[in-house]
Amino acid sequence: MWATWRTGSACSDKSREQGTGSGGRGGSANCDNEQSIFDGDGLGPKKAVFLVKKFISAGFVLVIAAASCAAQQNPPNPAPPATAPVPAAGGAASATGAAAAAPVAVPALERKIEIMIRSELNVPPQYEIAIGPRQKSDVNGYDTIAVTFSLPSQPQKKQTVEFLLSKDSSTLARLSKWDIGPDPAGILPADGRPVRGNPDAKVTIVNFDDLECPYCAQMHAEFFPATLDHYKGLVKFVYMDYPLVEIHPWAMHAAVNANCLAAQNATAYWNYVDYLHTHGQDVNGPDRDLAKSTGMLDKLADQEGAKEQLDAGKLDACVAKQDDSKIIAEMKAGDKVGVNATPTFFVSGERWAGQLEEHQLWIMIDRALTEQGIAPLPAQPAASTQPAAKPGQ
Repeated sequence: MWATWRTGSACSDKSREQGTGSGGRGGSANCDNEQSIFDGDGLGPKKAVFLVKKFISAGFVLVIAAASCAAQQNPPNPAPPATAPVPAAGGAASATGAAAAAPVAVPALERKIEIMIRSELNVPPQYEIAIGPRQKSDVNGYDTIAVTFSLPSQPQKKQTVEFLLSKDSSTLARLSKWDIGPDPAGILPADGRPVRGNPDAKVTIVNFDDLECPYCAQMHAEFFPATLDHYKGLVKFVYMDYPLVEIHPWAMHAAVNANCLAAQNATAYWNYVDYLHTHGQDVNGPDRDLAKSTGMLDKLADQEGAKEQLDAGKLDACVAKQDDSKIIAEMKAGDKVGVNATPTFFVSGERWAGQLEEHQLWIMIDRALTEQGIAPLPAQPAASTQPAAKPGQ
């Protein structure tokens, strides 16, 4: 996909969604903290609501700003950016025996490029941008320039990205590339995870979940019961863990406890997940005391274990150990297939990040069913959702 901008462009009216309603991409939403980001679809501008995420395109990884329902990783430190100026269009400095001063047009062009990038990508003001020298490219009619983004207060947050600059210096562009080789459904370590729905269903929905994320809770309500009931035996759900511990302090603890239950009984696991996604504020408590929250999580796990007649000794030992190695492995697997926010789910390999309305979710599922040669089902009135029962009840 091409993204192009005219460096001498006039005014352009661009609508940007604001507030705490829906984020871009048709109303997707993740967790709090509105923040400008780089959009992964061709580097277009986007005002992210509830979502701060990594932009990954053809090796470009740049983390912008702070916590939200998005994973945060520091990108590897690239080589220091080149500092040579971009030559002016149509000429170079003349040689008269002594080095000539840089033409006035050079810094003007650099500034035009910087302004265009800042405006189109909504680069936060605290980031610095350095424009590298013009180099020959493989794209006819364009040269390559290296643009380095850096954050002085956090030196590790630095990344160099290649852009294309037309020969006449009037157009800035970037070509986004995606690897269509790996099938996410085939490389996710979903084997052995609890399944909800028909285990033999042709369509699999793999959801990367954070048990403390409010938008994960809303997506969970879209999945169950309406979607599961509508498609009956045609779909199955598998949850994988992606706790964002930077902003959700008890999410990892909850994920470990849920997996302790899953090791013995899938029903106990789903009951626990259902309850947490409908009673997250109860776990937080009025004072948001982490010790109290984790204590409540352990109590809920014990109650669910007793209800399902699990091995109490084994469950207690697992909960006490708080071994998060499997969860970390799932998070790394998610990173490899582009997961960086919650909820993120895959419908037979097709990825969506953020909350999605029921009718939009069903479009994705219908498309996956059609691919398998199964006729989509007609829409039905949505069923009312009842709060999950407290574990042990």
